[in-house]
Amino acid sequence: MLDLIIKPSFYELLSRFSALVIPILLKLRTLQGKEDFFRKNERKGFTNLTRPNGVLVWIHASSVGEALGALPLINNLSENKNLTILVTTGTVTSALILEDRLPKTTIHQYVPLDYIGAVKRFLNHWKPDIALWIESELWPNLILQTAKRDIPMVLVNARISDRSVERWSKIPLLSKPILRAFTLILAQTSADKEKLISLGAQNVRITGNIKFDSSKLPVDDSSLEKLQLEISNRPCWLAASTHLGEENIVAKAHKTIASKHPTVLTILCPRHPSRGSELVSYLKTLNLKVAQRSQQDPITTDTDIYLADTLGELGLFYRLSPIAFIGGSLVPMHGHNPIEAAQLGCAIISGPDMRNFYDADTTLSESLAMIKVNDEIELSAAVDNWLSNESDRANAEQAATKCLSLLTGALDKTLVELEPILNQQLGVRKK
Repeated sequence: MLDLIIKPSFYELLSRFSALVIPILLKLRTLQGKEDFFRKNERKGFTNLTRPNGVLVWIHASSVGEALGALPLINNLSENKNLTILVTTGTVTSALILEDRLPKTTIHQYVPLDYIGAVKRFLNHWKPDIALWIESELWPNLILQTAKRDIPMVLVNARISDRSVERWSKIPLLSKPILRAFTLILAQTSADKEKLISLGAQNVRITGNIKFDSSKLPVDDSSLEKLQLEISNRPCWLAASTHLGEENIVAKAHKTIASKHPTVLTILCPRHPSRGSELVSYLKTLNLKVAQRSQQDPITTDTDIYLADTLGELGLFYRLSPIAFIGGSLVPMHGHNPIEAAQLGCAIISGPDMRNFYDADTTLSESLAMIKVNDEIELSAAVDNWLSNESDRANAEQAATKCLSLLTGALDKTLVELEPILNQQLGVRKK
């Protein structure tokens, strides 16, 4: 019954009606800090920028994870002087982080909201020659309107969760046209390929995960030197990209670890830095002494927790700590990228849920480069072991480095698949 209702024509009609409330929605989201006040019109398809001449490759990455994962591809394509790269994202955080990471020749815009007026204004202005969608965010109007203009579209680094498969399978009259609008789909794994085909996708190939081909996370050397001096020879460990429900586990683990390593410093880096003040209040109720990076608090000898509540500095904190716990894995968030920690020589710990990075999880775990834990007791035991046994930790660090060669290479495979499409569009422009 649901599929009889939700199909492209109905979705388009529904989005036309929803456009009536878009100004109210944008105002509310701007007040909540979820939209950029000075650039909110981009969400309605308007821009003050001029479209450059020549071939324009449009790359859409929904938020921070997808945008950072796409950087290897963006950087590579940006080296081609015959191409202009337009990157769209949908969150303020992603725009702030990409501001310092994108090549200078790349254009960034907020993706238009998925109603016909905004989508048509965006496409009419930018006239992309090729559209590359990263991972799994599928906006029906944006995809179908792009396809109507015969713009080649490729779904790059494609992945799809079981939950998404279940949801999309209920509305095949919408999901099939969306997936079949793509000229080519490049899946991360064979499992992703099978799930996409089951939903009606065609021309699906496996290329791996380009996130694993990213350069090492950047660092400000002066900040690194300053914090190294403040930490001195104290033992320390990092809880990276944590979510609600994990910080209390980390705090309890810290107390247990401190009973054996009294000078231990725990660096806590929440996935969403805006939660900083909330976390400071919580940690203080546990009688922990907290230094907050966003407030420029120094690390002193009695600091228990260094709260790293800033954007774009994860590379700094991985370099400060020889041990890294990967957040989003002790709560049902399916984990974050462990390769970033491996690239910077960390011994790695994660919770049981690393589904977003299945290949890396399997490879790192089987090689003993990453330890899996289920609660604060196992987390504190793992950290204690690696703080007490440097040889064990060194073995894990070396194993992580070896794993990198097994997991990389997706970028080259992706570029090989994209080359014929890019060359075709370059040839069309020359004519």
